[in-house]
Formats: sequence, structure tokens, C-alpha cells
Amino acid sequence: MNFTLIVLLVLIFLAISLVVRSIILVRQAENMVIERLGRFDRVLGPGLHLIVPFIDRPREISWRYVRIDPTGAVRTETQRVSRIDLRETVYDFPKQRVITKDNVVVEINALIYFQVTDPVKVAYEIANLPDAIEKLTQTTLRNVVGEMDLDEVLSGREVINTKLRQILDDATNKWGVKVNRVELQDIIPPADVQEAMEKQMRAERDRRAMILEAEGLKQSEILKAEGVRQAQIATAEGKRQALILEAEGKAEARRMVAKAEADAIRYVTEAIKLSGGDPVGYLLGVKYLEMMTNFAQGDGKQTIFLPYEATGILGSLGTIRELFKAVGQEGGGDGTSSQS
Repeated sequence: MNFTLIVLLVLIFLAISLVVRSIILVRQAENMVIERLGRFDRVLGPGLHLIVPFIDRPREISWRYVRIDPTGAVRTETQRVSRIDLRETVYDFPKQRVITKDNVVVEINALIYFQVTDPVKVAYEIANLPDAIEKLTQTTLRNVVGEMDLDEVLSGREVINTKLRQILDDATNKWGVKVNRVELQDIIPPADVQEAMEKQMRAERDRRAMILEAEGLKQSEILKAEGVRQAQIATAEGKRQALILEAEGKAEARRMVAKAEADAIRYVTEAIKLSGGDPVGYLLGVKYLEMMTNFAQGDGKQTIFLPYEATGILGSLGTIRELFKAVGQEGGGDGTSSQS
């Protein structure tokens, strides 16, 4: 009885084990490659599946995981897994030394983002996918950087990323992998090159500062000269306007004086003509008297020479006297006026 019970329990245990081993649960964003008697049979997607124990078995592949230990250090582990992760995965490769076209050794740290598109190819087309991607990335990076100078490497990260992505994507396509992006984390040149670059950068900054200062002084001098020119133009324009106004004022004054003299001469001439006198003689006499008045106002040391024709001018004084006499008689015959 006890033996029968033991056998029954063993059979139940085996049955339960077979049932457990025949049930496989695949999570979302995962696939599992199933082999039957060592040959590829099918791919299991997310969900609950049944397999034949000891006949069907999952195919294992190598997969890399990034772990952070309690000290905060990042370390990478490669394990054999039967479930293929379909999510985008990032591989952080260690730094590697690369020689540029101008023979400068730099250290470059690269990141690669890829995603599994065909689990069957991942399982059967490549033996160790993480190592293959790492080695391919390193060799491709050496080839790309080796065609560029140091300055091009430091300033052309986007160019390097694009070239690496294209080359890696084409190479890994037959492995069932899609490379979405490649990034260069660090580009570290040698210490002496860094020191030379810092000196060059400081010299470039000093040069730009001197250029900016010179440009500022130049603009300042230009503005000062422009201000002086504008001030001189304004001053000259003011003087010109003042001279024009002064000349116009003098001309207007002379016109008014000439007009007044003309009116006075016309009135005097008409009055002399009415009295029967000689207007020309009168005018000459008036000018002669004005001249003699100016001589009389001097210091008394002038010597006056009278030309022969001055007798005619002196004779005009009699004309003036006769004119005033005639005017006095017309005024009423007053003896006092005549005598004056």
C-alpha cells in the first residue's frame, strides 16, 4: 500500500512538472524562439503558450545588461537568456583610443541605441550579438575618425554619429537588428593637445577682444569726426545765413536810403523848377557844403586845394541864396525871412 501511494505521488508530481514545463508565459515586448528536437519550430509572442516538454525547448542567446552596484559604479553583465527583448536597447561601450588623420590619439566613448526586429535572425545569424555590435562599432569608429583631422573630429560629432549609424545599420540588418542612433559621449584628446587648444582658445579670445576694442575706437572716432563735421556745417550754415540776412538788410537799407534821397531830390528839383532856379547848381552846392562841413570837423591841419572849376561850384551858392529868397517872398514877403 505504501509503495502504491509512493508511485502515485511520483506520477502526480511528474504530471504536474510536465504541465508546468509545458506552459510558457511570454510578457509584452518579448519574443521566444522555440526549437523542436534541435530545429527551429516557431516564435512565441506575448501571451500564454503550450509546448511539448523535452521535445520543445527555448533557444538561448547572449544579452547584455547594465547594473549599478551599491557603490554607484556602473558595470556590464552578459547573460544567456531565452526571452528576446524587443524594446530599444542602449549599449554604453568603454572608452577606446582612436588615431585621427593628423596622427593624434584621442579617447572616444560611444553609445549605440538599437532594437531587435527579427528574433529568428538574432538567434541564428549571430553567435554573440552584444560582442558583435561592440566590435563592429569600435572598428567602424576607428575607420570614420581615421579619415578626419582632430579639429574635424571635435567639431563634427553630428557627422560622425550619422556615418556610424548608417554603416552599423547596414551591417546589422542581416542580424535582425535596427540601429536607431549612435552618440559620442566624450572625445578626449591628449593632455598636451588640450593645453595647446586652451592656449589657442585664449589667444583667439584675446584677438577677438582686441578686434572688438579697435572696432569700438574706430566707430567712436568716426562718430566724433561726424559730429565735428556736422557742427562745422551747422556753424558755416549759420554764418552764411547771417551774412545773407545782413547783406539783405544792408541792401534793403541802401534801397530805402536811395529811395528817400531820390524822393528828396525829386521834391527839391520840382520846387526849384517852380521857382525858376537851376536844380543842378543847387545839388552841387549842397554837396559842396557837406564836403566843407566834413573838412571843418577835422583837426584843422588839412590843406584844401580848390580846382579852377570850384568857382562854378561857389557860384551855385548864389543860386541857393536866390532860391531861398524866392521861397521867402512867396511865403508872404516877410523881411525877416528874406534876410535869413
